[in-house]
Amino acid sequence: MNDVIAEYRRGVLYFDAGDPIEAAKILSTVLDEDPANAEVRLWLARAYFASAQLNRAEGHLRALVDRDPTDHYACHLLGRTLERQNRPKDALRYLRLAAAMSSVPDYSAAVRRVAGTP
Repeated sequence: MNDVIAEYRRGVLYFDAGDPIEAAKILSTVLDEDPANAEVRLWLARAYFASAQLNRAEGHLRALVDRDPTDHYACHLLGRTLERQNRPKDALRYLRLAAAMSSVPDYSAAVRRVAGTP
């Protein structure tokens, strides 16, 4: 178990250091060891998003939102992922959910941007 925790920390360090591709490689092996771990799945989705592996990010984010629809950050990141895939109608649903759940300024800005409102 200690090796898995060390690898998780190493994956996060790579992400924080600006290397999301290496972070994703590390975190995907950690998730294989603990597939129910939502925190690892979120970090992996963030690494995929940051490295433009958008289909992979979407899959993990959908799993997180399905598991916990009240996770405003996962909803926001799923919306951003769909936005980057040029799927504004799909994105807007999740961006609006995130903005309704939390008053984070980035959330409402994303809704305005995708909806095309000032």
